[in-house]
Amino acid sequence: MISIIIPTYQHGKTIKDCLDSIYNQTLKDFEIIVINDGSTDGTAHILENYPKPITIIHQENKGSNHARNRGFSQSNGDFILFCDADIVMKKQMLEKMKAALKNSPDNAFAYSSFKWGLKTFKLHPYSIDELKKANFIHTCSLIRREKFLGFDESIKRLQDWDLWLSMMEQGSTGKYIPEILFQIKPRKMGKSEWLPSFVYKLPWDKLGIEINRLKKYKEAEKIIREKHQLS
Repeated sequence: MISIIIPTYQHGKTIKDCLDSIYNQTLKDFEIIVINDGSTDGTAHILENYPKPITIIHQENKGSNHARNRGFSQSNGDFILFCDADIVMKKQMLEKMKAALKNSPDNAFAYSSFKWGLKTFKLHPYSIDELKKANFIHTCSLIRREKFLGFDESIKRLQDWDLWLSMMEQGSTGKYIPEILFQIKPRKMGKSEWLPSFVYKLPWDKLGIEINRLKKYKEAEKIIREKHQLS
């Protein structure tokens, strides 16, 4: 079974599309665990309308990493997928990711290309050298339960990069699926819960992303590089 863990904070405008895309999957062997991280925008009311298999946990706002770790502690699946609440999955996403891991027993997780708004991010096969340079793997990847190490709750940005680096240091590798299996729907002015490290190279002002947000990501990058002793 796949445990789909969704941390949500003020995602009332996107979480319905996210959940609908999960219930529409071709693979039905899953459970959904939503951690409502202190939302005040009506998210709780939207969640009440969904049938099982969904577990809803309400908590005070403690951040996405705490929410993800709490969701994992309540999960039962052999495979874990952390799905941000602004993601819409393609119908065969779960089926294809699970098949990729079944066919690649030496890999700890499977990841794919995706869309962020209208922009397509075509990724590449797993590379330790490339991962050390910058993150290219989205949080929305399928992970073998026994390989998941937990999110470092002291890190507030680029949490996925930190996770993949920590798993890499334990000998874990990823399986790339060369397909677009999901789309991130940014909120107003291009904001999303997730930004890839290489977005730094894009015209931030044209994307509507403020400079102080970029600074927070750069600060997190420095912390992660020091933690993992990267040059």
